Amino acid sequence: MNSIVDNLSRINERIASAAERSERTLDSITLVAVTKGRSVAEIQTVLAAGATDIGENRVQEAQQKYASVNSFVDPAGRDPNDDLCQWHLIGHLQRNKVRTALEMFSLIHSVDSLRLLAEIARRSEQRSQQTDVLIQVNTTREASKHGLAASDLLQFIEDAQAYSATHIVGLMTMGQLTPSPDANRPAFALLRSLAEKVEAQKIPGVTMKYLSMGMTNDFEVAVQEGANLVRIGRAIFEV
Repeated sequence: MNSIVDNLSRINERIASAAERSERTLDSITLVAVTKGRSVAEIQTVLAAGATDIGENRVQEAQQKYASVNSFVDPAGRDPNDDLCQWHLIGHLQRNKVRTALEMFSLIHSVDSLRLLAEIARRSEQRSQQTDVLIQVNTTREASKHGLAASDLLQFIEDAQAYSATHIVGLMTMGQLTPSPDANRPAFALLRSLAEKVEAQKIPGVTMKYLSMGMTNDFEVAVQEGANLVRIGRAIFEV
């Protein structure tokens, strides 16, 4: 498991370097360790190495790990039950999985329809809670990807005002799978521009606190374009 520790250290160095180039600091950016397909032991190792946020793509897989991971206390005495381990749902969420998702995840990155938002709001009201969500935008315009069209975002957020049990706290996007990280710069810049437009509207209850963008292949470009949540899995866990 030493390779996970070393990989995490190198990634933090790369994030810090990318942040410096955009006149930001490492502590302004949160690394979400993507644990799809990873064991409880691997997740516990990355938490012990200093990660505080983990991301899962599927509700069912997260369910299989959640209790075991959250019973872990690392050698430094950090207890993930004490809000030191935040769970992020970064994959597509089906409406029939919302109730279970709300039992585990602090932040849902992938809201892309009013029907899904309405179900999150309904289930949140049942739990007497307000749920933080990000709106997924398809800034690459690929038919294979989930997410709103950029041109639909402002109307979506206006319509979302009907669901007071949800709190929109930012935007998410996914870049293209490409060997050239810079190829995704326009998609990331577009998300930042959209966030600025939303902020300018001063919509009650809506903040653009988070920009979730960037994965193993392109997180440095994403950081340079304003990301403060980067979703990294392969670069952490692969030897």
